[in-house]
Amino acid sequence: MVLLGYVVNFRIGPKSQNPKECILYFPGYDDHSKASRLIGRKVAWPAGERTHRGIIVATHGERGHVRARFRKGLPGHALGTMVEIIG
Repeated sequence: MVLLGYVVNFRIGPKSQNPKECILYFPGYDDHSKASRLIGRKVAWPAGERTHRGIIVATHGERGHVRARFRKGLPGHALGTMVEIIG
């Protein structure tokens, strides 16, 4: 079973943006308790021949969003695209 999600936004602060951390949403994980089961899972964002890999590190808010930290920062056109859980 492949679990697909969406890149919602980068993690941002009042003065800076962190491209290595993204906020992801997985349909079906609509609250904090369900989304907390995803912590520690590995995710991948396909980029042609290569893939950007990351790990889910925390939940974000009460609506089921999670934060993922990627090894390399995602490009700006990654917003709104699909990611998949690989591990």
